Amino acid sequence: MPPYTRNEARDWAREKLVGAVNCTIPSFTSNLRGINEKAIRHDVRLAQQHGFLGTLGVSEVNITLPEYLDFLRIIRDEAGDGFVVIHHGSWSNLEQNIEAVRGAEEAGADLVLLSYPPNFYPETEQEIYDYTRAFCDATQLGVMLFPIPLWGFERIHPAGIPVSLVRRLLNDIPNIVAIKSEQGFPLFAGVAEMWHHFSEQVVISCPIEGDAIPLMRFMPLQFSGTSNTQWLSDYYPRAFGLARSGEFEQAMELFWKVHPARLAAGAVQAASVPGTHVINRTAWKYQDWLAGYNGGPLRAPATRVPDRFMSQLRKSLQSSGLPVTSDPDSAFVVGRHPA
Repeated sequence: MPPYTRNEARDWAREKLVGAVNCTIPSFTSNLRGINEKAIRHDVRLAQQHGFLGTLGVSEVNITLPEYLDFLRIIRDEAGDGFVVIHHGSWSNLEQNIEAVRGAEEAGADLVLLSYPPNFYPETEQEIYDYTRAFCDATQLGVMLFPIPLWGFERIHPAGIPVSLVRRLLNDIPNIVAIKSEQGFPLFAGVAEMWHHFSEQVVISCPIEGDAIPLMRFMPLQFSGTSNTQWLSDYYPRAFGLARSGEFEQAMELFWKVHPARLAAGAVQAASVPGTHVINRTAWKYQDWLAGYNGGPLRAPATRVPDRFMSQLRKSLQSSGLPVTSDPDSAFVVGRHPA
């Protein structure tokens, strides 16, 4: 259970959500019949070494709910206290999401990132409100609202989840504690608007590191998450900390140093599954493996990473002066801790 009540959740978030949070994709055994505990623990330890505040336990892969909850328990056990464990509320319908978040509470999650199911097709703001309210009322955890074009809510309003709806949700639901602001992505209009209206109520996250560091010259962000910045090793926690402490020029020196890697990651994602609004989690897993994380196989159906993408990503880390494995790409599908 969380170390706060629903009415204390926003104060908890303001105090604890200071820094950058990465993503941990589950690792599986070689025969894909179970999760790989040793590999998961390896990834958590490395994220801590890289300076991350916490991690999102990614659920948007082929994993059962019991396996996923064990995955969260392993993260919690390995990380210990003080590391923020975020549950990924991304299951097939509201009923399953409520079951999952209640299990995540017992597994030791501190926070939940609220996604919306692919079969959820609201046609009014009220339907989005009702789904969000039902989910938040079913959990004691603090909830991070996630406005992004992935959900397709732009049929209702160009912002997807506009200011008027966010205001209603924040006024009525005390355990919404943060907003992962990506309305209008790839523009940063969403985070600017959410900061303007709601930064005194809840924590505003800009998860896109390429936006967050420059914006911190004008916007004193305290939190950035969740995204796959761990493939850049310790760059992002370092740069975020520098910008937050007022050392903006030093942060921007690091920012430009890693620009080749930033461009490569964006190009690979754009070319992977265009038009589908699907994140290439296999590419993320490969990117992590390049930086020393476990890698390893994912269950079908899973996206693929062609050799040309692998080469592009590897070379971009080298051009950025970032750590990159010398292991051959064939080792990626085996993983560093096969079981």
